[in-house]
Amino acid sequence: MAILLVINGCSAPEQKSLLIKGALIIDGTGDSKTIGDVRIKGQFIEEIGNLIVSPGDSVIVANGLVLSPGFIDTHSHHDWDTLRTVDAAISQGITTIIVGQDGGSQPSLKDYFDSLSTYPLSINIGSYVGHGTIRRAVMGEDYRRAATIDEITEMKGLIEDGMKAGALGIATGLEYDPGIYSTREEVIELAKVASQYNGGYISHMRSEDIYFEESIDEILNIGKEANLPVQISHFKLARRGLWGKADDILQILDSARETGINITADIYPYEYWQSTMTVMFPKRDFDNRASAEFALTELTTPEGMIISRFDANPAYEGLTLDKIAVLRWEDPVTTYMALIKLSQAQPRESIIAKSMDLEDIKTLTSWPYSNICSDGSPTGHPRGWGAFPKFFNMDTGDSMEAKIHKMTMQAAENIRLDSIGVIREGYYADLVLFDPLSFRDNATYIKSNQRASGLSLVLVSGAIVYKDQLPTNRFPGRVIKR
Repeated sequence: MAILLVINGCSAPEQKSLLIKGALIIDGTGDSKTIGDVRIKGQFIEEIGNLIVSPGDSVIVANGLVLSPGFIDTHSHHDWDTLRTVDAAISQGITTIIVGQDGGSQPSLKDYFDSLSTYPLSINIGSYVGHGTIRRAVMGEDYRRAATIDEITEMKGLIEDGMKAGALGIATGLEYDPGIYSTREEVIELAKVASQYNGGYISHMRSEDIYFEESIDEILNIGKEANLPVQISHFKLARRGLWGKADDILQILDSARETGINITADIYPYEYWQSTMTVMFPKRDFDNRASAEFALTELTTPEGMIISRFDANPAYEGLTLDKIAVLRWEDPVTTYMALIKLSQAQPRESIIAKSMDLEDIKTLTSWPYSNICSDGSPTGHPRGWGAFPKFFNMDTGDSMEAKIHKMTMQAAENIRLDSIGVIREGYYADLVLFDPLSFRDNATYIKSNQRASGLSLVLVSGAIVYKDQLPTNRFPGRVIKR
């Protein structure tokens, strides 16, 4: 379907409002779709209903295309994009990204937000303050230990600076250096600072596989002791022994919610994750063959591990571990250990590995307190360009309205964002217009930067930032602050 832009009565620069006529409105609440019109004035939605064209309206004839709130990516790395358009995000309908994830944020959020205010992007951006960033700032390279009381006090001051700047809360990456060496008590003390400023806690948990159960206990304990909402980042059951147990895990979370712990989660719709070669060694015992064998049987497989970046030998990029083992005349375990050793000298590396079960993913996305995220960036994993349309087309048994709710209002509620995520009068005009029959992801593990199809318009603050599959090079993005 094509949209038709009608200029009514005067030239485009003189238009006072934008009227979208005849759209199939799915408002983000989960309620049934309706046919109607939406009038936008300035940055905001002014009217919704059966509206008459007014003098000065620019009119978009939607011809029955779906109009939904812009998608909210609660766990994003799209700020790695060098383009102000943030093409990988807007081309799949994302209008707001939340960064500072996995424990890594900008060193000074005040300076970062100031720069975004003077040099905005095409989309909205908010950030957490990263636990790993402040831990490294305080401890330097001597981080492979528990922090002292004085160091924790200094970290608390940096968390406070970030919260005063407008951070949404604190983000941890407890499976990565330097966060992996922190104690539970350290994290609770820092989370209490975020709580004092009405912030939240979001976490790449200490383990998504080997110590999964203990990690669930830890995040619930942090929520209880620090008295703040806690969100599991990119929720997954990434160990074969966990497959099929999604319902059991959700019962634990539901029970915690009944006791007053505000636990939520975000999730991306892929069976493959992207991280480093070393992430599957929680003890950092990279020369332990038994640990490597466990990783390649219980956590992934040689044929399920794709080398996406390997500066030590770029010829390996795009190959699976089993194929590299054949090239090296080695068994996969030996090759895996050898590649990790090579990467110690040239540490820029990443892998894409299959560890999740599709039915578990469907179960987790159907939990009332989960929302969709991408965990994506402009390069590497196809989730960076396709997570939201992929979920939209996933056979979960949920309605179109329920799926859009997961990508909009539920996301806003989980991390407590105001005035976005719903098509409602007075809310920001962050909107997506698309054809539900042709809206789909095209990014693959081989060609990860392929744009989604079927997307007609993306609006941020009432300005069209994406039209007919191309950015418009307009930059109305807002800084999202707590």
